[in-house]
Amino acid sequence: MKFLPLILFGLVASAGGAVAAMSSAPTMFTPSSIHWVAQTGPAKGTATVNLVGDPAKPGNAIMRVKMPDGFVNQPHYHAHDEYITVMQGTLLFGTGDTVDKSKAKVLPTGSFIAVPAGVHHWSVAQGATIEQVGGPGPLNNIPVKGSM
Repeated sequence: MKFLPLILFGLVASAGGAVAAMSSAPTMFTPSSIHWVAQTGPAKGTATVNLVGDPAKPGNAIMRVKMPDGFVNQPHYHAHDEYITVMQGTLLFGTGDTVDKSKAKVLPTGSFIAVPAGVHHWSVAQGATIEQVGGPGPLNNIPVKGSM
């Protein structure tokens, strides 16, 4: 990743935007009502928005991550299952402790990935890419030792 969705790299605590609180009425977002928050540190170059929940806390959360072409989310894993939908662009996705684009699965817009807890994985944005990431929080990336 240069380091995310997935990308939820040290960005979970700083990810902002319009967060929907679950209530008795539906919460809706249009593209013009979404406020992207630029990230810093290892996630520099990306932007995020929280749609549901707080990805830094226990409970369900859904967020989106906007990545520039070539952005690398270094090998990491999660304490909980993670669900990723490619909303725009193409995501190169792989498992293991090193990024190897030759072994990546090419996932175009509309693709879905269910990553079980504990599985070491990484991704690379091919073109401007937006992924929607959800699951039980916290959604933080746990770096694979030696990969960052």
